[in-house]
Amino acid sequence: MRTLWRRFKGWFFRQLMRVAMVSIMAVLLFIVITIVIRGVSSLSLDMITQTPKGGYYFGREGGILNAIAGSFYLAAGASLLAFVLSLPVAFYLNVYSRSKRNVRSVRSALDVMWGVPSIIFGAFGFLVMMALGMKVSLLAGIITVTLLITPIMVRAMDEVMRTVPRDLYEAGFSLGATRWEFSVRVLLRKVYPGIITAFLLGFGRAIGDAASVMFTAGFTDHIPNSLLEPAATLPLAIFYQLSSPIPEVRERAYAAAIVLTVIILIISLASRLLGGRLSKHSTTD
Repeated sequence: MRTLWRRFKGWFFRQLMRVAMVSIMAVLLFIVITIVIRGVSSLSLDMITQTPKGGYYFGREGGILNAIAGSFYLAAGASLLAFVLSLPVAFYLNVYSRSKRNVRSVRSALDVMWGVPSIIFGAFGFLVMMALGMKVSLLAGIITVTLLITPIMVRAMDEVMRTVPRDLYEAGFSLGATRWEFSVRVLLRKVYPGIITAFLLGFGRAIGDAASVMFTAGFTDHIPNSLLEPAATLPLAIFYQLSSPIPEVRERAYAAAIVLTVIILIISLASRLLGGRLSKHSTTD
């Protein structure tokens, strides 16, 4: 009887996992198909290579090049800044800290920050802008998005470093390596495929967020030429176009959604391919 019960539980949970997997894939496929059907008719080369012309949001000529460029500027700047902040924190959690209580506290704080809605970061960034007398700009958006993705990047790096066997730490320190030498020459070389994946994960999160930049980066029909100018982003371009009462403009929003989906898909595939290839060549020699 007990054997039959164990077999039933095993069968039941296998079926449950299959149903969950199929459901997730079906939802993703449904979203992609819906976006493609609604937006493919409005997608064109001109839309990707031109900035909005006069009356664009009333169905006139132009494109979303300003939003594509602004999204890449913002995501690249925020990801680089978050990387500079995240890597030392990850080293601290895994190499420098000698207090397990401090490590648990930092990890708990990062997990809480990871779960904070992005609109809260946007509101905080807006308050900081007002306190400093700043206007909406690419720089303000970069700073806000950096705060948003830093916990994600730190925890991703942290989880990768935690997979390194403790024997490697003991071997490195026993040979006289300082904590800095071990971090840079041994640990970083061992986990750099995961570090790159963490960077791309943060980049993908940054390029797809709308709430955190709505009040900080602003919006413009032009490509920003400096950090102090406002910048358009693809998520906000989609939001503003979907709010239009004009059907043609709403179809353009779905076309912009196709562009954003393809970009995020490329980033996701790149993170997996790079992580897989680089892991074959990572070494601690």
